[in-house]
Parts: sequence; C-alpha cells; structure tokens
Amino acid sequence: GILQHPDGTVLKQLQPPPRGPREQEFYNKVYDSDCCDSILLELREYLPKYFGVWSPPTAPNDTYLKLEDVTCKFNKPCIMDVKIGQKSYDPYASAEKIQQQVSKYPLMEEIGFLVLGMRVYHVSSDSYETQNQHYGRSLTKETVKDGISKFFHNGYCLRKDAIAASIQKIEKILEWFEGQKQLNFYASSLLFVYEGSCQATTVRLSDVTLAEKRGVPKGLLTGGDILEYNNNIHVINSTENGKIEASVSKGLSKFYALHKKAYSKRHHSQLSLKVENLEQGNVWKSSACITQEHLNGNVIPQLEKVFCHMPAEIKESANVEVRMIDFAHVFPSNTKDEGYIYGLKNLITVLQNILDN
Repeated sequence: GILQHPDGTVLKQLQPPPRGPREQEFYNKVYDSDCCDSILLELREYLPKYFGVWSPPTAPNDTYLKLEDVTCKFNKPCIMDVKIGQKSYDPYASAEKIQQQVSKYPLMEEIGFLVLGMRVYHVSSDSYETQNQHYGRSLTKETVKDGISKFFHNGYCLRKDAIAASIQKIEKILEWFEGQKQLNFYASSLLFVYEGSCQATTVRLSDVTLAEKRGVPKGLLTGGDILEYNNNIHVINSTENGKIEASVSKGLSKFYALHKKAYSKRHHSQLSLKVENLEQGNVWKSSACITQEHLNGNVIPQLEKVFCHMPAEIKESANVEVRMIDFAHVFPSNTKDEGYIYGLKNLITVLQNILDN
C-alpha cells in the first residue's frame, strides 16, 4: 500500500524486478534535471511530483518512490482509481499472463478503462462509501455510466461541477497523448480527486454553512463581515445597477449573481431573488426564495441542492485533480498509444453522457 512520510509526501514501495526498476527509471527520465524534451516536460503536469527514492533507516534495502500526495490540499477528498487502455498487459507478457489479465475483465478492450476502486464522501451522513476492484469488474457496457456516476454523487446531489472539471483535465491528457509517439502505457491509471466537503462544494458558501452547522450567533466571519441568520441570510454588501454584490465571501456573491443570471429569464416564480433595504450602512437582506416551504426549513441543504444542479458551464471550476499514476509497464515506442487514447476518449464520452443526462 501507500505510506505517508512525515514531510507530507507519500511512499510507494518499489515492486520486484522488472516492474519496480522500470517505474523508477520512468520517473527518473521524466524528472531528470537536465531534461529538455518538451514532450516529457509537459508530461510532468499530469503526474504526481517525484522526489527520488527513500529507504527507512531500519530497512536500508527497502526502496520507496517518494511522490507528491495529490490529496493533501483536500479536506474531504473523494478518490477514484481508473485503469486506462484496451490492454492491461504489456507487449512482453507471457501467454499465461495475457490470459490472466483478460480473464480479470474481458470487457477491457471494448470499454477501454476499468474502475479499480473509489472512496466517496457523503455530505448527508458525514461518512465515506468505498468500492473495491470487484465493483469495477462488475460493470458492463450498459452499467458503466451509472457505475462512474456513483463517484460524483455526494448523497445530496450529482456533483456536475466536478464532472465538468474532470473532463477538462482528461482532455488535456488526451491532447498530450495525441501529440507524442515516444511512450506506450500499459496497466497505468488515472487518479481522480475532488473536494467532497460541503463548505467547498457550494462554491465558498462555507461561511454560511459552517455558521449554521456550528450554531454561531451573529458575529464576525471571514474578513470581518457580519452574518445574521434565522431562515434567511443577511450579508453586508453594496449594490451597483441593481446587482447584488455580497461580501460575506467572493463565492457567495458569485452564487447569487449566477443564480440570478441563470433563472431570471425563465420568469420562474419559485426561483427568484428578493432584495430589500433593511437599514442604513448598506446592510441588505438577501433571500434565495426557492419556495416558501423550503425557507421554513433548513435553507442551506436546499441551497446546496439548487447549486449542485446548476449548469456546469456557469459554475466556478471545482477543486479537482486528475493525475496519471502507476508506470511499471511503460515502454519506448514510435507510434501513438492508440489503446490508451481509446480509453481516454471513451471515458470522456461516458462522463459527458452523465453530465448531459
């Protein structure tokens, strides 16, 4: 498994030869300080950073790859490992090895990827749901879309923002593969990570969400802004040409602005914004009028639901990482890696279908 180093990096034990030395050689080549190959220099953007090898003082013969912890910046990281490519065996595999790999997931060639595992944070229960490799191998061509969408559902809603951001990241990796003929990748994976905690998923609605959940009374929040609430949200803000500019947080103002932009043309009485002057000093009352019955309940989960289902193109970019990992079967080549490209394109198609539907 992956171990944590006290300095915040992660340690991946070197596999037995030839796999371990091959992966080490790959990282050394890509991260060589004298590297001037533009293809490899760009590839660094899509990998975890590499910090050489490390051995514990008590076991100097044990070697570990020292890598960036891609999850470290996340509060509640949701993680998925997806093996990419039509073949999970390399060109030098024996007939027995090929048969073994094909039998594990016969649909690999047709689908082009395999979910090896996922860990999803559910906001509603404040807990993680995990799925292992057996879950991924149970997915068919007909069920793979629902199987992948499970990773992006947080118990309240489908995280369309995270899906859209993931597609953009994969497309960048696909561009790299379309432009290189140096390397072919087998049994390599993409690691997906997105922020699962609600204070991040609601585009910086964190000040309001945390205040409500912790029962914070009227008082100071980030930047000295004042927040009051009962079932409505009171924020200090200013107005310009009738537009709301809330200053509780940058994201909250953007939430209201986008909300208004998205729905004002629909003449939808249940989705409107009311602004009325409360008192002097530019203090306004902003009410997200989803429906009156919703306002009588807990307003934050309702806002989360509306926000999560807003069109992905008008939302801020989600906090998402997509990195290539596992390089024990990377080989020099003089042709495009068509198997990997096929897998990336099919994965993008599946994610786009989830987003569109």
